[in-house]
Amino acid sequence: MKSVLAITDDTVLATSVIFNALRNLGSEDAGNYDSQIITQAFSTNKLPLGASSMDVIISICRSTFPSDQLFGEMSRVLKPGGVILIHKTSQFVAVEKDESPDVVRRLLLAGFLEAHVIEKKLDSPSEVKNFVIRAKKPSWEIGSSFAIKKSTKSLPKIQIDDDSDLIDEDSLLTEEDLKKPQLPSVGDCEVGSTRKACKNCTCGRAEEEEKVQKLGLTSDLLDNPQSACGNCGLGDAFRCSTCPYKGLPAFKLGEKVSLPGNFLAADI
Repeated sequence: MKSVLAITDDTVLATSVIFNALRNLGSEDAGNYDSQIITQAFSTNKLPLGASSMDVIISICRSTFPSDQLFGEMSRVLKPGGVILIHKTSQFVAVEKDESPDVVRRLLLAGFLEAHVIEKKLDSPSEVKNFVIRAKKPSWEIGSSFAIKKSTKSLPKIQIDDDSDLIDEDSLLTEEDLKKPQLPSVGDCEVGSTRKACKNCTCGRAEEEEKVQKLGLTSDLLDNPQSACGNCGLGDAFRCSTCPYKGLPAFKLGEKVSLPGNFLAADI
């Protein structure tokens, strides 16, 4: 059996008013509801009921409307997905200002959904006598959580045109480009302890031997020069007349003597 709570700012509330309100919900059998009534409820901001205990709340307003705090209490007492009806009745004096838009706004601010006017009675085009507003509590509880499905974005597909005019790189090569290059033949210069230049020497060894032969020096004297007097490496100004290094540039004792490339060139 469903439960319905009727609250009013009046001191007395007829049960027929509750039955008529339930008919606005499409229910013809009001006996299927367990009804509770609270009169002069607008003077308090606290309802003596447990949370999420009512399926329907009917507010009968004659002179005033519930406060924002009382709207919050109605939301607390109402079950998730429950319905609230606001009935404005003026039996004697019509109100010139239409108050229904303001009530709809306050219901939305209190957290209700789908607040809208379902019935309105006019005494004249400018005077509103009665109206009924219906709203619904969200179907979820405060603090509840649920997973949000993330939309996966598919990567754009790249259309490759296989019939495009591509040039084969191999077609750009000529027969000369495909020939294996001929590497120069390695000389037969000896690599032993007594190295000698070959007949067709191109590494510069023949020129070095020619310089040594002209000076009458051995390779040992050039590779590891030594001096008994200590002046052989200082230059011709310090060498004696019989010095084997006469004519050579200055050098350091114990280090190989380097001959310049134009050493054998004639002075002009």
